[in-house]
Amino acid sequence: MPDAPGPLMTALLILVVVMFFNLIIFVHELGHFWAAKWRGLKIDRFQIWFGKPIWKKEINGVQYGLGWIPAGGFVALPQMAPMEAIEGGNREGEPLPPISPLDKIIVAFAGPLFSFLLAFVSAVILWVSGKPVDIIHTTTVGWVEKGSPAEEAGFQRGDRILAIGGHAVTSWNMPLDSIITEIVTSSGERIPFMIERPGVGRMEIVSSYEIQPTAWWQRRQTRSVGISPMSPEGDIVVSGFPDKDNLPAKLAGLKEGDVLVAIDGTPIVDYSQMIEMFQGSEGRELQVTVRRDGKEMQLGLRPVRPERTKPKPDDKPLDYMIGALFNTPTPFKEEWLHPNPGQQIVETLRQMWMTVTSVADPHSSIGIQHLSGPVGIGKIQYFSLLMDHPMHRILNFMVLININLALLNLLPFPVLDGGHITIATMEAIARRPVNVKFLEVLQLAFVFLLFGVMIYVTSKDVFDNFGMGDDNRREIVFPEPGS
Repeated sequence: MPDAPGPLMTALLILVVVMFFNLIIFVHELGHFWAAKWRGLKIDRFQIWFGKPIWKKEINGVQYGLGWIPAGGFVALPQMAPMEAIEGGNREGEPLPPISPLDKIIVAFAGPLFSFLLAFVSAVILWVSGKPVDIIHTTTVGWVEKGSPAEEAGFQRGDRILAIGGHAVTSWNMPLDSIITEIVTSSGERIPFMIERPGVGRMEIVSSYEIQPTAWWQRRQTRSVGISPMSPEGDIVVSGFPDKDNLPAKLAGLKEGDVLVAIDGTPIVDYSQMIEMFQGSEGRELQVTVRRDGKEMQLGLRPVRPERTKPKPDDKPLDYMIGALFNTPTPFKEEWLHPNPGQQIVETLRQMWMTVTSVADPHSSIGIQHLSGPVGIGKIQYFSLLMDHPMHRILNFMVLININLALLNLLPFPVLDGGHITIATMEAIARRPVNVKFLEVLQLAFVFLLFGVMIYVTSKDVFDNFGMGDDNRREIVFPEPGS
């Protein structure tokens, strides 16, 4: 994990995120703007973000501005359906000639079209340059957490998962067709797994799941069953220690470069297994076998439960630890893929469908709270910039977010572009305009609904990690021997 950036770099990264976010909005609204000019519509304002403008400038009769509410944007077109609930009243009150339903449909459709074109351009760049993907190819279980739903269901190390809920899986962690995704989006109280067990063959295992508790202001955690992927063969090696002398690992004689072989005679085959044995020791001394300079030796190691400085009344006891850092084989593999634009678009559409169906499914654990608003989107972009190959990751996200923006805006609801298209189609069929008063009431209702959902989702984006920074600033202290 990269080191935390300094204040200046953090400010720069936030500025880059804001620029990308504004680019997405600008291109979408530019589609409406150019289509309106092409069809000869009156353009009152072109504004990025909502609310009263904090900056504005009039050019050739059009007011360009930047609002104070950092979400969305608009082109105010008085001849389209009235949008005063979001955009405010038009600056001029003179009557304007009506426009045809076809003009309204063209102008409304242009925004989603430009968002899609921005996604397509990003996809073409990634097709040529490639994009980094951190993938866990294996679907084989490396460790089953003690006391977990998976252990209760009968999972074993070495089981190869073939399908979950009837859907074939090809990796552990990819956005589609993966073990994590199928568990998280599963429906019902029981999750059926089709596995292949060495020496046994194919068999079905049905597992329950668990959801870790969170505070009321945080997002609900997603489903898990308590399994981890098989890591490549390799040693678990002591890589260092925090700068303290009273660490249990140091007191036991553990040294940097030691290879962990066994604990109490049980061979260590997985990092999760090692941590589980330390945490489950309840403070008793363990006989740890290590390999040093090609020779094996045993050390008496007693894990202890450290405490945090500046304790709080609601602090839960920490797990038993030994105070050592380890290098371990990782199942992650970074690959460069060159999917063509069609493949990227199809994958994004599948992700959207999976999200929508999971949110709509009353038997899944995914809800509206798991969606992301502008703050959540900004956080994803920010952390993408902290990773290696940041621009490639941002471009990959541009494909995802712009296709989402295009399709969601085409939904036939008031306020959205799809609502304008629906209203214009109704006018073309009825050969008369929709009642303005009725439309204003309907749009106002959807404005409250839309902003209510946005505020709710944004509250999860903002407060999801609320309080975690305090724990990171509190030091873990190991007690002195014999205390």
